[in-house]
Amino acid sequence: MSRIEGKCSNEFAGVKEAFAKNLNSGEDIGASAAVFIDGEPVVDIWGGYFDEARTRPWDRDTIVNNFSTTKTMTALCALILADRGELDLNAPVKKYWPEFAAAGKERVTVRHFLGHTSGLAGWTETVTLEDIYDPEKSTSLLARQATWWEPGTASGYHPITFGPLIGEVIRRITGKSLGRFFAEEVAGPLGADYHIGTGPECDSRVSLMIQSSPYVQPGGKSLIADRAYFNPFVSPQTSGTIAWRRAELGGSNGHGNARSVALVQSVLSCGGKVGNVRLLSEKGCERVLEEQANNVDLSFGIPIRWGMGYAINSPMLRSIFGEHLAGRRVAGWGGSGGSFVINDLDARMSVAFVMNNHVEAGGWDHRSVDVIKAAYSCLAVAK
Repeated sequence: MSRIEGKCSNEFAGVKEAFAKNLNSGEDIGASAAVFIDGEPVVDIWGGYFDEARTRPWDRDTIVNNFSTTKTMTALCALILADRGELDLNAPVKKYWPEFAAAGKERVTVRHFLGHTSGLAGWTETVTLEDIYDPEKSTSLLARQATWWEPGTASGYHPITFGPLIGEVIRRITGKSLGRFFAEEVAGPLGADYHIGTGPECDSRVSLMIQSSPYVQPGGKSLIADRAYFNPFVSPQTSGTIAWRRAELGGSNGHGNARSVALVQSVLSCGGKVGNVRLLSEKGCERVLEEQANNVDLSFGIPIRWGMGYAINSPMLRSIFGEHLAGRRVAGWGGSGGSFVINDLDARMSVAFVMNNHVEAGGWDHRSVDVIKAAYSCLAVAK
């Protein structure tokens, strides 16, 4: 039996039970889960092992790569700037990044980036991992290429380009890289142990991703999906390299634990204020719910309803997380391998799960789903 550490209120004991079940079955190696309500943790637990050999326990301050759960942090940065009046989400990108207007992209707007509708789901030219670590090269390539479809007409998930595109807009406005802006304007004020671009001082605390399922291969059915996901190909092992860790990839390489994910995302679920720190107005939070696309996503091949940087409530989300979501204002997203965070603006609740056992589930990984469904079941009883 795996030892579970941390705190869990009696009302949310079901979350701990769901978390423990996956650790005890061996489906998880090391993981953490958190439920924050009104910006305070009612669940903050961790357990299992830091390493594949199971020689070191996962402890309170263990952090791990979250892959695309990082996108929720990047989107939050954009929403903060929009709320301050520094970023117009409806403005053409060229207003902030003039070079971007090349190749007929004059009418691409910032919200097209956040809604995965810009037509820039990947790079047209062949790129390497080293290319995407170089922000100047990765963004200049995107600036000069044409879109893959008419912007705004459909969504096509931007697995890696999401970060460079939004990050460059943030840099042009603030003079700060995405990682620096996030550290100084979001994580720092909140006291959150989350990093987009992880420094050497954190290396000893980073648990490496452990691949436990075969690599997903190019399917050949969708040129958009194959180019978006495999140019370049990012494996679980890639995320264990120092080069990956040091880069500031706002779509894919944030590092944190469930506590830090839920704490930061509580800004959104709690009307913009956590403790004494206000980062958004209530109206600024509600902008996340503005529908940007509601279609079969060109990259995923499944129906996704996109808000501003997050998936928002839809039949698809309710089919995964249950009818507890019915009628609720929710926004969330997850990462390759199994991490996920969901924010409920009505319950003022954020639920997060992160882990080191990377499973390609071919859809939504049940480990995070189990935790989130348990949180909603406990919430219903507690109310």
